[in-house]
Amino acid sequence: MATENISDSRIRLGMVGGGEDSFIGAVHRVAARLDDHFDLVAGALSSTSERAQRSGRMMRLPEDRIYPDHAGMARLEAARADGIEAVTIATPNHLHHEHCAAFLDAGIHVICDKPLACSMAEARDLAARAKSADLVFTVTYNNTGYPMVREARDIVASGRIGEPRAVQIEYAQDWLTNPIDAEGHKQAAWRTDPARVGPGACIGDVGTHAFNLAAFVSGLELESVFADVSSFVAGRRMDDDANILLRYGGGARGSMWASQIACGNENGLRVRVYGASGGVEWDGETPNHLKVIEYGAPPAILTRGGFGVGSAANRITRMAAGLPEGYLECFANTYLDAAELIRAKQQGRAPDPAALDAPDISDGMAAVGFVEAVVESAGKDRWVDVRR
Repeated sequence: MATENISDSRIRLGMVGGGEDSFIGAVHRVAARLDDHFDLVAGALSSTSERAQRSGRMMRLPEDRIYPDHAGMARLEAARADGIEAVTIATPNHLHHEHCAAFLDAGIHVICDKPLACSMAEARDLAARAKSADLVFTVTYNNTGYPMVREARDIVASGRIGEPRAVQIEYAQDWLTNPIDAEGHKQAAWRTDPARVGPGACIGDVGTHAFNLAAFVSGLELESVFADVSSFVAGRRMDDDANILLRYGGGARGSMWASQIACGNENGLRVRVYGASGGVEWDGETPNHLKVIEYGAPPAILTRGGFGVGSAANRITRMAAGLPEGYLECFANTYLDAAELIRAKQQGRAPDPAALDAPDISDGMAAVGFVEAVVESAGKDRWVDVRR
């Protein structure tokens, strides 16, 4: 179960970004506390000192551990006997490299919001720093933390549906249907600003989630993409819709639709993988169910916590069957796995193998490479190799 004991003491956690009015910052904090493995003790929570102080007081942090900037926080926390052991980076994309690097260099484990970085050069640099310092680096592609996503992965890996042939993935939202980015909406403004978001907007925001989920469930390596990327809202500087053909190793083929202007879609993340003898289908808006198809037999619907579900899903299930679990719980499972990886590192032992399902820096690097390849393909109107 998700409440398994990892250590008698909580991991001391800091946070950069994620202060007042931040949706994702609050999600990280709830997720980190859900299984009682982390204790938030320090933060540099905003780019302005006043907002950082106000946010820190709201979170009841000690006054001397509310920092005006990330650099000072990394330096001073590393010098404390009770300093933070891990840090959450919940800032806009263009700051990830600078912020992550500071804490890696200070010897502090990192849990970074996605996407990892704005370029492969930045991603490779962070990977080298993490490897050199022998630190845990987790990227919150949190959808891999849904129990029925773990079940789908296990079913595909077991060979139950045969060799995968087709992968269909979509992530459709409608929150950018209108030009709210030009009308003062803070989250929309930075997520469509090329100076702050990197080379892809919709692609980097929801497209990388879809890319990561497809790779996780199918077990396939994406080799190349052919992309058609659009910006439908007048005046918008970056993509808000993308249609992408996918070629996987071993001959499997697929397609992705990523959109933030699809009217009527709130958070439509869906993955379908079909093999030689069956398939699996999962819908993020009904995450407690998994459709399993065996050719020639009626489809089966597995439910989280129900009969026929294996250990991979049950390990990260909190509620009994019929009691819903969702987004916060799946996000918490990334923190659950990160806690096990950090404690194993500290105790000099091998981690629980199941915790290795947590998205790590290699997953973050793969997603950055995916974005760069999609942008290049759309610009050149041709297939582009993703393996960079």
